[in-house]
Amino acid sequence: MSVSSGYERAWEGFWQDAPYETGGVFWDADPSLTAERHLPHFAAYFDPGLPLVDLGCGNGTQTRFLAGHYARVVGVDLAHAAVERARRDDPHGLAAYLRLDAVDAEAVAELHDELGDANVYMRGVLHQSEPADRAALIRSIAALTAERGRIFAVELAEAAKGVLGGLAQGPGGPPVKLRAVFAHGIAPGEVVDAALPGYFTAAGLAVLAKGEQQLVTTEFTVDGGRIELPSNWLVAGSAGGAA
Repeated sequence: MSVSSGYERAWEGFWQDAPYETGGVFWDADPSLTAERHLPHFAAYFDPGLPLVDLGCGNGTQTRFLAGHYARVVGVDLAHAAVERARRDDPHGLAAYLRLDAVDAEAVAELHDELGDANVYMRGVLHQSEPADRAALIRSIAALTAERGRIFAVELAEAAKGVLGGLAQGPGGPPVKLRAVFAHGIAPGEVVDAALPGYFTAAGLAVLAKGEQQLVTTEFTVDGGRIELPSNWLVAGSAGGAA
């Protein structure tokens, strides 16, 4: 995921053109429907004295919520445009925001040098990453969490592919917010349900908890129902430090 990759250009373009005038970004649901629902899954595992990194923070909606629960929160994203939006949307400076290529091992090491061991919150980043970068992404997370930190990750389940496919093939085409994603060449890649824990164990992390939960979006069906996508979540931490 080099800084000059088409992947990065796609995300820069997406965040520059993010459809706020049509009600926001497809996955950018209110924290009461997202991070607040995730909090019970990881609160007991995260040391509240450690910094928290919101990896793939986008425009910072969830980052600002997390800043109300942890003393130091840093939102990081690959796209400059996302980080700039997050800063604009956080006039009181509840959190810090940083442009970071999460598969750049040197940049990740520098962030760990600054923060020390950190907890990581990651929502829907792995399946949006290029398959060749996924192992490196999890190694970066292992470097950030090190011995004392923990990672909470939630990713689309295999079943979400059918839901998204059905939305894309509806009589009117994809919903407006989903259409904006596809228009920039961003399409979710499948992460096999059974393979998800293996990405973390291969990086030396132990899976401490896992489960299933619907991932809430900002989009609605034609009959007014909110679109939700099947997802899997897990909490992981250093195999050496895990209880």
